Amino acid sequence: MESVPCLDVQNVQRIRLDVSGAVQGVGFRPFVYRLAVEEGLGGFVRNAGGGVALEVEGPAGAVERFQIRLRRETPGPANIQGIVRQRLEPDGQQGFTIGYSDIGGAPSASILPDLAMCAACRAELFDPVNRRYRYPFITCTHCGPRYSIIEAIPYDRARTAMRHFAMCPACQAEYGDPASRRFHAETNACPDCGPQLALQGRDGEVLARRDEALARAVQALREGAIVALKGLGGFQLLTDARNETAVALLRQRKGRPAKPFAVMVGSLGDALGLVHVSDAEREALMSPAAPIVLLRSRDDCATPLAPSVAPGNPDIGLMLPATPLHGLLMEALGFPVVATSGNRSGEPMAVDGDEALARLPGIADLFLTHNRPIVNPVDDTVTRMIAGRVTALRCARGMAPLVLANPKQTRPVLALGGHMKNALALGWDGQIVLGPHIGDMAHTETRAAFTRSVEIMRSLYGVRSGAAACDAHPGYHTTRAASAISDRVCPVPHHLAHVLSVMAENGLEGPVLGAVWDGTGFGEDGTVWGGEFLAVEGAACRRVAHLLPFRLPGGEAAVREPRRTAIGVLHTLYGDALWDREDVALLAAFAPGEQSMLRNMLARGINAPLTSSAGRLFDAVAAVLGLCQRTTFDGEAAMAVEFAARAASAVHALPSPVMMPEGDTLQLDWRPMLAAIAEAAARGVSVASLAAGFHHWLADSILEMARHAGIAQVALGGGCFQNALLTERAMARLQEGGFRVYRNIRVPPNDGGLAVGQAAYAARRMDEVMD
Repeated sequence: MESVPCLDVQNVQRIRLDVSGAVQGVGFRPFVYRLAVEEGLGGFVRNAGGGVALEVEGPAGAVERFQIRLRRETPGPANIQGIVRQRLEPDGQQGFTIGYSDIGGAPSASILPDLAMCAACRAELFDPVNRRYRYPFITCTHCGPRYSIIEAIPYDRARTAMRHFAMCPACQAEYGDPASRRFHAETNACPDCGPQLALQGRDGEVLARRDEALARAVQALREGAIVALKGLGGFQLLTDARNETAVALLRQRKGRPAKPFAVMVGSLGDALGLVHVSDAEREALMSPAAPIVLLRSRDDCATPLAPSVAPGNPDIGLMLPATPLHGLLMEALGFPVVATSGNRSGEPMAVDGDEALARLPGIADLFLTHNRPIVNPVDDTVTRMIAGRVTALRCARGMAPLVLANPKQTRPVLALGGHMKNALALGWDGQIVLGPHIGDMAHTETRAAFTRSVEIMRSLYGVRSGAAACDAHPGYHTTRAASAISDRVCPVPHHLAHVLSVMAENGLEGPVLGAVWDGTGFGEDGTVWGGEFLAVEGAACRRVAHLLPFRLPGGEAAVREPRRTAIGVLHTLYGDALWDREDVALLAAFAPGEQSMLRNMLARGINAPLTSSAGRLFDAVAAVLGLCQRTTFDGEAAMAVEFAARAASAVHALPSPVMMPEGDTLQLDWRPMLAAIAEAAARGVSVASLAAGFHHWLADSILEMARHAGIAQVALGGGCFQNALLTERAMARLQEGGFRVYRNIRVPPNDGGLAVGQAAYAARRMDEVMD
């Protein structure tokens, strides 16, 4: 490699800088090289297990300027988290080089998430005179696969899936050219030496390769086919989002009756024809993460989507092409496509070609695949605008692994997450790393994916020993898996983990009042919690208050049938007189035999567990208002209540929150509110205004409880705070009351963020034990 001599002057210095953070796979070493050359310094830079190590030597002034510029001019998406400086004796080195990586020591460098195609690569992709014209795997130091292809740290081609593709002379020349955008780009490839496309039928037969494979997939989508596409981190299922027949068929084959599908469009202009986009949402869509963003549909939609894309939903989950392959596909199609995970409902997505052919032939008509291995599966990230900030609902491609600083994290912990929306976290060396979304642990395939993810996290970061933190529920698969992973198992109360997740993300110390509202979580008294107010300081937690408990007739059946939950709520409100009330229209939803069964369950408390769940209270209100009696996916009923409230032109006033003493805690009594909703609905009062009133009552309740607790910091956590209307109203009321309000933004507020809180809890507990 060419070297540049340093000036021979007095007062020469040599320093070593060990740089940690997101500094591998982002063009950081080429940046350091150019900076050192511009300042006339000698030395080297190389990847190391902990980040990037570099030494520079030259005049003191030049060395000082180099250090200032290193931080000031760091190119995105690189992110320096820390620099350790060491003074060395000058050795007269007269040139600067990029050296071989140091593979010794424990790996601790930040692994960068996969990055969406940059503008420069997009320009080349569609430039007919460029040698990478229409090449589906074009990348540079600023974009392309990272986490999904990495096998080990440090991040070098030899430790990624790209090791299977030897660079041709032209790519090798770019790799070694300091003036090139691909200088030391580990993913560098071209049509002559890189990965290639293939189109396969359901039986695995290769039907076409390269450009023809793409062209035939495009034609099939135009004709209404369902195509399984191997994306960045796994397979997606694509079909024409305008074609009701095709979308309905995809729902039938996938076993997904109503849950909204995500939609991909080719450009921001196309998006603006379908949805309303704020500046912050536009920035998220076009960011290197390229997530799915939930956006409000336009009434004057330029290209109407099929009704089955998002039935009964005023929002559309929209994304732009994240990879060159997606970009080529959308440019050729010119219309929006459904882009949903390549799986049957509830299972993890298929990752490699053989798995896709085994699991998806009953769903997909064709398979557009390629020969670049996916080392680490990763689904699409889902976000939503809440209180002016784009908030993660699912942390995956483009965001995960997500690194959070946590000085308390001094001992290694592998946190195993929850049963729903599972994701892992690894805590050690002052940080917590949240891995990508895995899925719901009720399915055998998801459990296998969970086991693989445990090995991936431990292997990538070299953290083999340490405690295993898990949910306190004794029946969860993750709880049982913890004892096989470590002999030091740390069960973590579900709702405390939610509060600690918010605290860890926001760098909070106690005391904090956590308002933790979700569907279900194992309570410390053995009942089902979900509408909790917890005072947290250090590892100590005290239940300050909770929603008045009610019964769920049929247990899990009530979770799937909000009408059952509503009966449990109404029974708590009216008692046995419920069954004789003529003004409760909901009773007509049950046959006489069903009524008798429910009556017996509630009277005797058999298969009717008590719960304080705010999520289930949402379900009950949905049923009472006639919005949703049965659900096909998690959160469906609560979404219906939120959507109704958003459409309200007025807010129906409901009775003020009532707090009742219960020993050392308080109960938030929802009965006067629910009675008012039921009676107003029976009189024909607007459902939308009642739904809006319900949201206001919930927000007012949080404020009243915060005033009672007298704790200045309030953390909003749990799946209910995916509801933008509730979150925004609660934050506004609390801030008006003088409270400081915190919530999850990068970490999902739902169970996808539990592992972060579990890791933080285990770290605090271990410090107490060890100290």
